[in-house]
Amino acid sequence: MTAREQSSLANDDPNLDVKYGLPRKVQFCCRCVMSNQRPSSTVEVKNRGDAKRVIAFDDEGICSACRYQDMKDREIDWEQRERELVALCERFRSRNGRYDCVVPGSGGKDSAFTSHVLKYKYNMNPLTVTWAPHKYTAIGFQNFENWIHSGFDNILFTPNGRLHRLLTQKAFLNLCHPFQPFIVGQRQIAPRIAAQYDVPLIFYGENQAEYGNDLKENFNPRMKEEFFTGDPDEEIYLGGESLHKTIRDNGFYESDRLPYIPISRETVAAKGIEVHYLGYYIKWDPQEMYYYAVENTGFQSNEYRTEGSFSKYSSIDDQIDPLHYYTTLAKFGIGRATYDAAQEVRTGKLERDEAVLLVHKFDSEFPERFFPAMLEYMNITKEQFWAVIDEARSPHLWRHDGNQWVLRHPLS
Repeated sequence: MTAREQSSLANDDPNLDVKYGLPRKVQFCCRCVMSNQRPSSTVEVKNRGDAKRVIAFDDEGICSACRYQDMKDREIDWEQRERELVALCERFRSRNGRYDCVVPGSGGKDSAFTSHVLKYKYNMNPLTVTWAPHKYTAIGFQNFENWIHSGFDNILFTPNGRLHRLLTQKAFLNLCHPFQPFIVGQRQIAPRIAAQYDVPLIFYGENQAEYGNDLKENFNPRMKEEFFTGDPDEEIYLGGESLHKTIRDNGFYESDRLPYIPISRETVAAKGIEVHYLGYYIKWDPQEMYYYAVENTGFQSNEYRTEGSFSKYSSIDDQIDPLHYYTTLAKFGIGRATYDAAQEVRTGKLERDEAVLLVHKFDSEFPERFFPAMLEYMNITKEQFWAVIDEARSPHLWRHDGNQWVLRHPLS
């Protein structure tokens, strides 16, 4: 039995509580460094801290994200996929100078690549749209400007700041999920702008299934409508509470809810809106997208390493990003270095033993740089912050050793 298998079995204790519906037995992918505790994407406007669906592992101990990479490398005919993309673009291409697709993003490497390749290789006329970060980083705003100045029209939507801060506070205090309001807005804004401007085609970058959602989703070029549509009469939840209640109890207008409300299925059908993943048609490699964005849109990486990881170029536009990844470490035992290293093992940029060392070195690093600003943004104290983080830790993943928390299942 390997050390990795021993580590997984040694702590399979039926007396330890398990939060979030996670698997009791912790397992690490034999190929990358991802854990079976990784949650799949969810419909955030229905998320009240419910049990999570998680990444799948096969009988050989290999995660679904690695298996999909095998398919990308060996089975998918990318020339045929590109022909499908050309046909899709031809079907929607504007003949009169109007916008013919919407590309949501912040000007990070993925949205920069997506918009640029669609416009300058496939002759589309994209309208880019941005749901503003909680608080821009300096490099994030610089990359946003570089993106637009490289040749794109853009709509920057910034939600009601007082409400957005309150929702972020509630999402952290109630769910240990401060990124939730941004995720909701990021998914809703493109369909709303598409409907408003009568542009029926939307392109996102990669399908999240590339990182561990249901493997079958990778063979569907379109986003599931449940992620961006809804019933106007159905109650939605943000920060673990009814949005209606938050609006009513805190002196907001009903109209302030609008940016967070999913577009109706009837509107999507009437407007003929289709949401596609460019990563279905083009073999997605985040590091290659980074190189492309640097060369073609002026994208710049940070001058310093991102706290919690070894990377300098991924998710660097929002000051809350490092804190978001620290909450995933608390809840699921998976920090930012794990996400980054697993991805780079799959694409052949790292060997697994190198990735293990990087995870051990950086995964549990606390994000100090923007911490005071985020406490102020969410209007919480340091004591409240640590109380939420420690309460979020699942006992089957963490134990208290002296004056510090340590993982029961260290990666090996």
